[in-house]
Amino acid sequence: MNDASMETAVIEGDAFNQYKLSWVACFRPLLVAGFLSAVVYLFSLSAIHWVFLAGGSALVFIHLVYQLLFLRSVLLFMNEEGVWVYSGVFPWDKGAGGVRWRDVDDASYVPGFLGWVLKAYTIRIGHRFTRGSEIILRAVKNGNQAVEQINGLHSEYLRSNEGVQ
Repeated sequence: MNDASMETAVIEGDAFNQYKLSWVACFRPLLVAGFLSAVVYLFSLSAIHWVFLAGGSALVFIHLVYQLLFLRSVLLFMNEEGVWVYSGVFPWDKGAGGVRWRDVDDASYVPGFLGWVLKAYTIRIGHRFTRGSEIILRAVKNGNQAVEQINGLHSEYLRSNEGVQ
């Protein structure tokens, strides 16, 4: 499935089910922006402070906005071909990658108190031949349900293609 048909499937809702990242995923970019803002402020004390402070603050803000938009664009979905992650903010940045049903090893999530309370789980969709092609996403909203659905659809695929080699 190419990127154009993948984008069409996502937009038109041809996917079986779609999962987005939770609001919890925004913590890391906010922490990084806070740290970078502190660094910009400290450097602005010794340099031409107002120019450095204004320029650095603008760059930190632009980076933060981009990161938040990117996190909002991440979409995990399943269709008849496999499990896919679609993301991107700009047209040249958009794309999808994933694992076909025939190559899925298993899907799992990391259980824990915070994940349960916040309903945001780290999930892993394994590739049966290589670890480099597996999908790992942090802070997937209702990731436990996504994992259950992926494993269910994968077992259906295996049953329907048992005799086919």
